[in-house]
Amino acid sequence: METSLLVENLISPVTLAFLLGVIATLIKSDLEIPEPVIRIFAIFLLFSIGLQGGRELAGSDLGNLGAALLLTLALVLLLPGLAFVVARRVVGLPIADAAGVAALYGSVSSVTFVVARTYAEGAGTPMDGFVTGLVALLELGILVALFYGRLAISRSDGPGSAGGLKVILSETLRGRGIVLLGGGLIIGAAVGEKNFTRIEPFFVDLFRGVLVLFLLEMGMTAARHLRGFAAVGPRMLGFGLAMPLINGAIGTFLATLTGLPLGSVFVMGAVAASASYIDAPAAVRATFPQANPAIYLTSSLGITFPFMMIAGIPLIYQMAVFWQTLLGSP
Repeated sequence: METSLLVENLISPVTLAFLLGVIATLIKSDLEIPEPVIRIFAIFLLFSIGLQGGRELAGSDLGNLGAALLLTLALVLLLPGLAFVVARRVVGLPIADAAGVAALYGSVSSVTFVVARTYAEGAGTPMDGFVTGLVALLELGILVALFYGRLAISRSDGPGSAGGLKVILSETLRGRGIVLLGGGLIIGAAVGEKNFTRIEPFFVDLFRGVLVLFLLEMGMTAARHLRGFAAVGPRMLGFGLAMPLINGAIGTFLATLTGLPLGSVFVMGAVAASASYIDAPAAVRATFPQANPAIYLTSSLGITFPFMMIAGIPLIYQMAVFWQTLLGSP
């Protein structure tokens, strides 16, 4: 079962497009997708996810929502804290660099969420509609990671960073990820099935094609960051491969305890295993300008993201199946 899922993910259009992007960069191809087009792709994908999640939310059983919110709170507090401690104590990074790594690994990758959601649907186990809202709330892990870093600096009598937590909170809540996911969720739940049907050909039928093109660009971007791996070192390689599996196991286990169905457990585990590389780096630069982006970006985008696209997602799915089987959840 695990082998078939891995093979299926490897030969999917999404994964193959990502690998093509990596190869194109490594062979120094002149292939390039203009930045404005990539921004349009990102806006389309995030807003489409929000709209579809809101549509599903309107007809969903919200009986598990209270437990799901507690799960989200637990992940927001636990994941950045764990990443900070491992980066600081095991890898041996300075406080600012450890906080930067924790911000990325304590937050979520919107692209991984998109792929995991699509994978769950392809496996016949779609997620609950309200999971989209939970994923948006997980972005608050950025704030928690930065708070841990500021607290560690104050305890070591080091210099503080510019900008308070109020500023970072404001920037995070105004970030495009939360605005598009959260706004789309509200709109999708409010418009009703009849009105949603009018926009379905654009926001649903075109979704997978746009995702494939977006992953082509992400493959090129990830390959460019792989070239900076020498500045990161073998310990960060281990970190970038181990943390997704650890966080994925924690996420799927806690999600299973809440009684969520398999698809929702898997998606929550996948986003817990992911690492941000869009919104979180901006917050890190604003709070800890002394942190080295070659460390946290290369680890997130050059190691963890390719791992999740190629092997991590089917492995997290198997974790979800394992916990559901072991704990006897639906």
